[in-house]
Amino acid sequence: MSETYDKKADLAGPGIGNYTELENILPTDYSSFLNRRDTMTALYAVKEYIEDNLAKELNLQLVQCPLIVDIESGVNDMLDRDGSRTPIQFHISNDYDKNPVDAQVVQAATKWKRVALKQFGMGVGEGLNTDMRAVRKDYFLDHDHSAYVDQWDWELVITEDQRNLDFLTGVVKKIWKVLVGAELHVQEMFPQLKTDKYPNMPEELTFLHAEEILEMYPDLPRKQRETEVIQKYPAIFIYGVGYPLADGLPHEMRAADYDDWITPTTSKDGKPTHGLNGDILVWNHVTKRRHELTSMGIRVNAETLKQQLEMSGQLDFLEFPYHQGIINGTLPLSIGGGIGQSRTYMYILKKAHLGEVSVTVWPKILKDICAEKNIFVLE
Repeated sequence: MSETYDKKADLAGPGIGNYTELENILPTDYSSFLNRRDTMTALYAVKEYIEDNLAKELNLQLVQCPLIVDIESGVNDMLDRDGSRTPIQFHISNDYDKNPVDAQVVQAATKWKRVALKQFGMGVGEGLNTDMRAVRKDYFLDHDHSAYVDQWDWELVITEDQRNLDFLTGVVKKIWKVLVGAELHVQEMFPQLKTDKYPNMPEELTFLHAEEILEMYPDLPRKQRETEVIQKYPAIFIYGVGYPLADGLPHEMRAADYDDWITPTTSKDGKPTHGLNGDILVWNHVTKRRHELTSMGIRVNAETLKQQLEMSGQLDFLEFPYHQGIINGTLPLSIGGGIGQSRTYMYILKKAHLGEVSVTVWPKILKDICAEKNIFVLE
């Protein structure tokens, strides 16, 4: 008997809709390899390794980044283009409301980084990395989605000639090399993390376009397609996230003003495809689920920004200073991405829940479910 799926409903969100479902998903035989203090030691060892080696591989400098931004700047990340994830907004009454500021808490530093490349005087081949903190209030809080988000948000200045899939692929491979190295590094400190029960990440990534994955599983929504394909290839990079695929739907919704998802490309077998961006996903052997570590992409130029905003019905965004900087060529061409810090710690340290490596808020129902399964979140 074949099942029918609402593929459109699968375009955003974690794919878990309620806590009854989550309770059935969380592992029943879980025991952490590290206590809480050793977890923090291991976590900061991974953090230092990744920051140091991203700097070496991509020529990045660590810089400060904002927690709040001026609404009028237009640099906050809207995460998608359907308006379903809105930032926290507040009024700063400064100077008895004579010189007020209307601000938003960042949802990611995606667009700010491109402005920062200019602010810090980065030239071609130079870039920045940030220890970014954000709040995303519209997530369903489950085992790997939190309202508190920590990322390494990085950005690198490139040339027009580097705006292609080969350059993107080379950067992705360098990032994967760093993540693999981080896992081996922390296992030297804590050998119990190396176990046959939960295999290490593979040395090599598999690269597939979203169109290829749709061809493999044409009747499944995208999260279920991802779940199937990463059991076959336990670490993949999915090209082309944001442009409508052969079934008329994008692999996932992407904002129109940072990643370039509209540029025509060609798949390995010569078929026409789109997009100069993508995601790294792995199979999480602890949770037995898909696990996204990072999204990245070559950023829009003046032409593709206009095309994507028009396609998304957001041409009014062109009035913002950030968008004007791209149109006028005053902001550099770049490639960049966000690597989930707690997501990475959770995966490398073989944890069942994001709350074991990140201090944030969780509803009582989730904490109770976790405690019954020997999962204890930090508070």
